[in-house]
Amino acid sequence: MPKMKSNRAAMKRFRKTGTGKIRRQQAFHGHILTKKTSKRKRNLRKITLVAAVDVNRVRRMLAGN
Repeated sequence: MPKMKSNRAAMKRFRKTGTGKIRRQQAFHGHILTKKTSKRKRNLRKITLVAAVDVNRVRRMLAGN
């Protein structure tokens, strides 16, 4: 059997923490920033965790790693 390949797009977007949780960047901070408040843009800079319902899907994409 060949080795499992990890999803390269997912590898660039997600990182594992020391405890095994998966970190991700916030969406909606790439463009059209003029209409968003400073508070909203500041909060979008923060790194957050992947939602519990999506963890298994993301882990499967990172499986080859």
